[in-house]
Amino acid sequence: MLFVTLGNARDSTTKSRVARRAGWKYPEGIRVIGEYWLMRPDPFLVLISESDSPESMLAALADWDDVMDITVTPAVSSEQGLKAAAALLAAQ
Repeated sequence: MLFVTLGNARDSTTKSRVARRAGWKYPEGIRVIGEYWLMRPDPFLVLISESDSPESMLAALADWDDVMDITVTPAVSSEQGLKAAAALLAAQ
């Protein structure tokens, strides 16, 4: 499943988060599509990833929830969304 994760800064500095990120690896089971660092504090992180395991997502959240507020939202690609919309419209 596809996920969009937003991270908002909390009780940390950019310097400390970057240093921590440099030594951190994603848990097994998370496939990163894109990780983006925004030039603002809220959100400062946008992550697009895939995972079939809620345990992998929870492990990643647990590693970072002391320095950021994290929102994880399931998502679909525009291609998947348009396909689902077409099926919905055809059923009407």
